[in-house]
Amino acid sequence: MAPSPRLCSSRILFAVFFLAAFAAVVSNAGKVAVYWGQGANNADGTLADTCASGLYDFVNIAFLNVFGNGSTPGLNLAGHCDQATGTCTSFSSQISSCQQSGVKVLLSLGGESGNYSLSSADDARSVADYLWNNFLGGSSDDDSRPLGDAALDGIDFDIEQGNGTHYDELAMALSSKCNGAGAGGCLLTAAPQCPYPDAHLDAAIKTGVFSHVWVQFYNNPQCQYDGGNASALQAAWVQWTSAVPAPADVFLGLPTAPAAAPSGGYIDADTLLSQVLPAVKGAAANYGGVMLWDRWRDVTAGYGAKLKGKV
Repeated sequence: MAPSPRLCSSRILFAVFFLAAFAAVVSNAGKVAVYWGQGANNADGTLADTCASGLYDFVNIAFLNVFGNGSTPGLNLAGHCDQATGTCTSFSSQISSCQQSGVKVLLSLGGESGNYSLSSADDARSVADYLWNNFLGGSSDDDSRPLGDAALDGIDFDIEQGNGTHYDELAMALSSKCNGAGAGGCLLTAAPQCPYPDAHLDAAIKTGVFSHVWVQFYNNPQCQYDGGNASALQAAWVQWTSAVPAPADVFLGLPTAPAAAPSGGYIDADTLLSQVLPAVKGAAANYGGVMLWDRWRDVTAGYGAKLKGKV
């Protein structure tokens, strides 16, 4: 017996409603970024394994923590490799493996410790040239790219020292090169501290050239989650999501274990998913997901696994 026209119509309406609802959920799904490279005794595992875990959409290689002001740029990847002896070039195949699995791999500049600063606009442009030719889509004259031949997907700014001058010029110089690279280009991301405005990256973020801004809501008592109280975090979140220029989205940066943030900000995964994230998502249309510091602790804590498909 053929179904009645009314029944067919109802089924069609239900299907349309379901597909629309599904599309809305997918479009609002958050992504996960993680920092890799600072694990003691290589406890964060390999870069390839980090990407193959299926837990992360972005991996920030941490850090290029020597650059600018006449210095010779240098990587600090804990015990993973030694740039001076050329062993970091072995990561080229791992970077390619990550990219083939759909994970974006970026080089993070700065970090808590190191020797980095920019002395002028010319210095910023010089550093941009170095980054472009040695890590991104350019080419090095002496064929000595520190991480090998693979071209990274972008550059992350995790600037935590100095006065913050000229990083806007560095960002704009890199953006110009990325935009001129044709299909694909490259990403620029920023990792400011949660007190607004950030002491080092405010001018750079205001250029509007960043794709993602993952704000560090930890090690900052005035704007982090504290003993069940999320009010300070939520207030800072509203400030950040209201101020970051479009089209950038904003990520909630969190530690994967209490030991990852000695000055606090840890939120257990159950509380994050049941209480904090719903409030955060509801407060901003430019919510992008969650950033995790770092892979080292996540290997043991399994924090990223608890968040998989739920942010």
